[in-house]
Amino acid sequence: MKLKYEKLSSQTEALISEKSPGRVQPKYSALRRDENSDRHTVLRPAYLRDTEKIMNSLYYNRYADKTQVFSFYKNDDISRRSYHVQLVSRIARTIGGLLGLDLDLIEAIALGHDIGHTPFGHTGERFLNKIYHERTGRYFNHNVHSVRVLDKILHLNLTLQTLDGILCHNGELELDEYKPSQLNSFDEFDKKVEACYIDESAIGTLIPSTLEACVVRICDIIAYIGKDRQDAVKTHIIENEYIFEDSIIGRHNAPMINNLIVNIVENSFGKDYLKLDKEHFESLRRTKKDNFKYIYNNDEQNEKYDNIIRPIFERLYEVLINQLKSGDKNAIIFRHHIDYINESTRYKTRENYFEANTFDDIVTDFIASMTDDYIIDLYRYLIDENFDIGYISYFEH
Repeated sequence: MKLKYEKLSSQTEALISEKSPGRVQPKYSALRRDENSDRHTVLRPAYLRDTEKIMNSLYYNRYADKTQVFSFYKNDDISRRSYHVQLVSRIARTIGGLLGLDLDLIEAIALGHDIGHTPFGHTGERFLNKIYHERTGRYFNHNVHSVRVLDKILHLNLTLQTLDGILCHNGELELDEYKPSQLNSFDEFDKKVEACYIDESAIGTLIPSTLEACVVRICDIIAYIGKDRQDAVKTHIIENEYIFEDSIIGRHNAPMINNLIVNIVENSFGKDYLKLDKEHFESLRRTKKDNFKYIYNNDEQNEKYDNIIRPIFERLYEVLINQLKSGDKNAIIFRHHIDYINESTRYKTRENYFEANTFDDIVTDFIASMTDDYIIDLYRYLIDENFDIGYISYFEH
């Protein structure tokens, strides 16, 4: 029996359109690679479709078991990447609502911005980038890989505005003013993406093309600077948040979020850019700098990553490359990755994932898609069944 998708009646659509004109015509042109499918409708506007596609994609669930900052703890109260993207979305939607922006576009960018992130957070990203660059001369960055996952691997036919916002989210770089750049086509966008693979400095030059994406970019920072302090206390990386300097935005998570939202809205309302005043921006920079000093550059944690996690990435990369070279279709990389993708995309594209990509890209895609638990279990399964990562249990503190 053919699948049937019911539609709203023309009368109901007319009534909704009268009350909510934004559902009839998107704020931007909402370009897609395939403009003949996924048309903007009253029931499912363009950016709402993007959000639903991202949330129902293969890898969205995997956010729940990917490190945000702290990897070596069994503690359900520590933030994982799933919580982070939700928090980014919530803060960004608050600002976007006050500024009269498209909340569906904000949500799509926020929920998709880290979907290409590696296991074990930014440290895992650095390890994978080093291997990938040494073998290919190209660079791996999680924001670029998020675009690859959604656009090139899963072929979700997302809008240009959503993909560009994900590419340019760059929450590691704070600015006092965010002014959108112009972007007219996928050809221009593809050039921006490719530049990030071949030029290490290109990441730092990315500018979003919409005000909604600018909001998500600043909210990526707002969402983690205070929350990471809370998690650092829970894990005893620091003993309390009072070691941090107090400032106009505060030293704790709640006032930071509130005060930065207020300042952004006060300085941005009715303008075509986002703005923080000088005092709040300098406070944000100092806050982030303190986080690096006391949390992110913690010697004990970084030594664990170097001694425990880096060899896992290196050995697995080698083993998985050899599995591809062997052509054994029963190997893990075929059963758990290649077949999984080909099956999920069979109705979207005739492209065969294995035939369309290099071995290095396939292995990099696979490792980046893994959760923390999966990569550890895979290492045990393929290399060392007695391996112990040395998690700190619930009862050691």
